[in-house]
Amino acid sequence: MKQLVVLSGKGGTGKTSVVAALADLASREMSLVLADADVDAANLELVLRPIKLEEHAFTSGYKAFIDTSHCTQCGRCVEVCRSDAIKVTLGAHQVEALACEGCLACYYVCPAQAVELHECQAGLWFRSNSRFGPLVHAHLFAAQENSGKLVATVKQQARALAEEGNADLTIVDGPPGIGCPVLAATAGATLALLVTEPTASGAHDLERVLELLEQMRVPAMVCINKADIDPGQAQEIQRYCETRSTAVVGQLPYDDVVTAAMVQGEPVTCYQPQSAVSLALERVWGEVRRGLGFDGQR
Repeated sequence: MKQLVVLSGKGGTGKTSVVAALADLASREMSLVLADADVDAANLELVLRPIKLEEHAFTSGYKAFIDTSHCTQCGRCVEVCRSDAIKVTLGAHQVEALACEGCLACYYVCPAQAVELHECQAGLWFRSNSRFGPLVHAHLFAAQENSGKLVATVKQQARALAEEGNADLTIVDGPPGIGCPVLAATAGATLALLVTEPTASGAHDLERVLELLEQMRVPAMVCINKADIDPGQAQEIQRYCETRSTAVVGQLPYDDVVTAAMVQGEPVTCYQPQSAVSLALERVWGEVRRGLGFDGQR
């Protein structure tokens, strides 16, 4: 069972549009499981239009709650709260949930044992069916942490579905950047495809992700999206990748048809399969397919 993770150094590179197109192309010849691990801004479902089958709460950490019937108003909790989350309102000590960091200091110092710990629901994760295969995706609530843990949950559930269905390939739409969510999304990947754009920030962030993947010992390929908006910068990225012996498997042209396809809830390879960008994506999939070790398998 192979696993492809699609990453970007920054948001807005077109990563999810590329993932949707690869899901379409790959599903024509093999069985897939899809995972949207970009839990802070999960958009893959907008293109795939899946049917949700299951919804599960994602809990992570604890929030403090003060039982006013036991509180003696001693103020010890206020003294130790580093996030200034405990306020006195109408003569009663109360915890502002959004400000509480769950450090538990108030719980341990309260002499009256008036502080309770409530498990925190930080988001939701879903199992759905898409036209290209099962999809596991999630939604992290606003102002919540532990997105890396939610990504790990999405990956675990996707792996379980892949093993259950004996899927050939899992495609993971990873989060941008190089933080903990990216580590969780990339762990165990057979191959990483990095989607970048020909800008100074795109090139800079690409370097950071490639360095991370080198440390994780995950082989990488690069796809330059909207390459024709700055051909000179695209060539600089190409040359940089050559110095790292990293294959650039495609330079996709800018095309309004990609936006039109997303508005219609379609991968561009379904919406206009003969467009220049769709044909370029077919070539990218061919290279990725070989990189995954599917040579000779049809």
